[in-house]
Amino acid sequence: MAAAQRRGIGAEDASRLAGLLSLLGDPVRVRLLYALELVDELCVGDLGLALGVSEDAVSYGLKLLRTAGLVQTRRDGRVIFYRLADQFPEPLLEHCLLRLLELGRLASEAGSGSRSGRGSRARR
Repeated sequence: MAAAQRRGIGAEDASRLAGLLSLLGDPVRVRLLYALELVDELCVGDLGLALGVSEDAVSYGLKLLRTAGLVQTRRDGRVIFYRLADQFPEPLLEHCLLRLLELGRLASEAGSGSRSGRGSRARR
């Protein structure tokens, strides 16, 4: 218990992190981040075509990601291009999210009844 109290995060940081992670709860926003990781920058129309979603869905997703500081813009005439923010945590896409996706696939294959190891791990 003492280790959890010492090394845990505070309520304010937990709330901020939960808010950012909730942005990833939408498939369109996750796909936008992955697309921008792959090609550096795209406009709303190109993102919509690439992902097969409406420009309205792309615009709304980008607005939320931009407000959270995950995406930046560049204007070229009348066209606005979007890219991952300079400070975007690269390992988030490359490692963490891909690993979580893999774990999710494994969990759905194994079914919801398999929870072995959780209790012993929590007691360490």
